[in-house]
Amino acid sequence: MRISTAQMFHQNINSVTNKQSQTSQIIEQLSTGKRVNTAGDDPVAAAGIGNLNQQNAVVDQFIKNIDYAKNRLSITESKLGSASTLASSAREQVLRAVNGTLTDSDRQTVADELRGTLDELMAIANSKDESGNYLFGGFNTGSQPFEFDASGNAIYKGDSGVRETVVASGTTIGANIPGDQAFMNAANGLGDYSVNYLAGQTGEFSVESAKVTDPATHMPDTFTFTMVGNDLEVRDSSNTVVTTVPAFDPNNPVSFNGMEVKLDGKPAAGDSFSLEHKPEVSLLDTINSAIALIEDPNMVNTPAGKSELAQMLNNIDSGMNQLDVARGSAGNSLKSLDSYAATHEEEKIVNNSALSMLEDLDYAEAITQLEQQQQALSAASSVFTKVGTVSLFDYI
Repeated sequence: MRISTAQMFHQNINSVTNKQSQTSQIIEQLSTGKRVNTAGDDPVAAAGIGNLNQQNAVVDQFIKNIDYAKNRLSITESKLGSASTLASSAREQVLRAVNGTLTDSDRQTVADELRGTLDELMAIANSKDESGNYLFGGFNTGSQPFEFDASGNAIYKGDSGVRETVVASGTTIGANIPGDQAFMNAANGLGDYSVNYLAGQTGEFSVESAKVTDPATHMPDTFTFTMVGNDLEVRDSSNTVVTTVPAFDPNNPVSFNGMEVKLDGKPAAGDSFSLEHKPEVSLLDTINSAIALIEDPNMVNTPAGKSELAQMLNNIDSGMNQLDVARGSAGNSLKSLDSYAATHEEEKIVNNSALSMLEDLDYAEAITQLEQQQQALSAASSVFTKVGTVSLFDYI
């Protein structure tokens, strides 16, 4: 078989080049610590590595989302805890004001303390996170959610939006508590109606509850109750008599218009009060109204004033319960976030273990292969050198 000089050189050069390429590949593996650096190293393993890296990228994004949500909810939960403490303090201050032995100066001191508590509550309701966004504004995080209008009523300028955070495939968790859910829409302590007592009240009584019992037949309105002699007369907003309870007995509730009203104590003849449909009350408004009542020396010690304070205490209790529910909601979300975070961390451990099996280099085996390749390269180079110097003239 004849082999041309060009063919001989070509074969020897290819042999040396291949050995150099194989040696370089092993050196690259040793430098990166990876068995698979390109798809050509192991196509099947490269496909698995790509899938696992993609899964880890998705998991990392979930973990980032969870960390962001946990940060906001942790601040929210802490703020709501402080608000609950302040609401409890406000209740104690209102209870102090009920004491009939207090002087006008003492009650003013209580009112001043209560105003300070209200200011602190407003500051919490208008809290911001580390990015300068309002915590309790719902979707409206760029403007202050709470303020008092010219009439002294609390106004909520946020919305009821809950910002959902994706924490797993197909799973979201709310990362905020809207301000109306925490501070504004507490259930009325009396039920579905609030009471307006008149300063001329002489009887020792208060409304214990005013609840809708039959929503199908109930028509919301403002109702006025008046003791006419020994009978209790009820009129609607058009001054039409709705019902009259002869020989009124406070042990029996007054039922009409799909609602039921219970009184604690009996009004005196001529006493009157009204019920306004108001199933929800604001903790901020309640405290503000309590301050105004305590500062009014002509009202606070009257039977009507005491009855109003009793109603306000009920509404403060309801507001405290609302804060506790909102705080509990934040706490439950934090617990769920911790659970999802732990699941994702375990998933990453499993993925990384699989990645290690697919791409990590066995250094002992690689070093052995490198030595073999280097010897083979040296041998190929030596053969090429010797063959390249052979000439026919050496044998003539």
